[in-house]
Amino acid sequence: MLNSKYAGLGLTLLSLGAATHSQAQRLGNSPYSRLGLGDTYANTGGIRQAGMGGTGIAAPNGVQVNDLNPALLYYMNRTTWEVAVNGQYKTVQNNVQSQKTGSATLGYFALAVPLSTRWGAAIGLKPYSAVDFESVETGTVQNDPTTPVINRYQGQGDLSEAYFAQGIRLAKGLSVGLTASYIFGSNDFTSRTQLSNSTQNQLVLLDHTHYSDFKFRAGLHYRGKFSDKLNYNIGGVYGFQTKLNGERLLTQETQAANGSTVGGVASDTLADETGYAVVPSLAQVGISIDNNKNWSFNIDASQQQWSKFQSFSERGGLVGIPLSNTLRVSAGGEFVPDPTSVDNYFKRVSYRAGVAVAQMPYRPGGQALYDRSVSWGFSLPVSASPLESSTVNLSFTYGQRGNTDVRTVGTSTERNIKEEYIRAQLGISLNNRWFIKRRIE
Repeated sequence: MLNSKYAGLGLTLLSLGAATHSQAQRLGNSPYSRLGLGDTYANTGGIRQAGMGGTGIAAPNGVQVNDLNPALLYYMNRTTWEVAVNGQYKTVQNNVQSQKTGSATLGYFALAVPLSTRWGAAIGLKPYSAVDFESVETGTVQNDPTTPVINRYQGQGDLSEAYFAQGIRLAKGLSVGLTASYIFGSNDFTSRTQLSNSTQNQLVLLDHTHYSDFKFRAGLHYRGKFSDKLNYNIGGVYGFQTKLNGERLLTQETQAANGSTVGGVASDTLADETGYAVVPSLAQVGISIDNNKNWSFNIDASQQQWSKFQSFSERGGLVGIPLSNTLRVSAGGEFVPDPTSVDNYFKRVSYRAGVAVAQMPYRPGGQALYDRSVSWGFSLPVSASPLESSTVNLSFTYGQRGNTDVRTVGTSTERNIKEEYIRAQLGISLNNRWFIKRRIE
């Protein structure tokens, strides 16, 4: 059997190569990704945390990477490689029509190493935000209500997060951590305007922005005892507000009705500038109880100040659409019937479940929209030995966000959008003990 040390190294290199050449965060059509930096992954962790509703701020684990709270890296007792792929199927609808869409992408990878009895570290690459939408709106030419016009809007892009994290034990039960991340990637927005039922040329506005900069997150964790068989954990994470440096190129060109370039017509550069996006701070807290053996239960809460978001002097994702602060609350846990069982495989399986409710940063007409979800997952042992082990991990999430309410604003009708989705993650964790002094007897 292939040694997990070399298998893990191969996984790391393979993941790096795949991440470099793929658009790793495709969402299917997600209209809400038109706002801000797109749909952001608000530090909800990896596949283990996904199966528990995105909880884990205060839930230590020694054999699976927890990138939610860097202070928990102190608890890693084996070198661990972890990689996962994502799948999603969703229905996007308003009160008039609906659309079904799906996607499958590379999720994330992480490598965690216990450097000493008081110090753990990890590196990894994961999604940070994603833009993926396409919509069509009909209207009339300004000052000419008899001439219909079609506006087509499309956006694609993603930002990724490469990170290095450390967790250190300061005193009994108390550990702290720090994550330094490099955020990078590009977003592209396209707006096409054409007279309805016409073969005339169309006016196309192309907005390309590339972001890259560092972001930091600090974590704290304390573990104590209620009794010999019951422990409690308290954790907190604070992601500092950051200015992501950006380069923006805004061009306008004329295309034929089929999208081809019109010969002899040059494109116009409307803006070629540098600037930044203000990414708001993210505060997260969590509590957890466990019996230090085979079960844990967690409650997490997070708040992000999206009202402070700004990109190239523009608040929100579209002109006139500011964003609002958000709150997310989740609860979940895991249970292993008997981790040491030798005669019943399913008693060694980890079972997880969780629920979550999150506000969305968009408030149409002042109304709050929510993302509600239920999650479940498993870790299936593949092999185990005194020095190494591996597991196959699965997580599933079913959720709904937004609604199909209709509002009348002046003479126009605005329709909210509802997304109903099911997401799945499939991953593998490889564990190996490093830095062990061997003796010859």
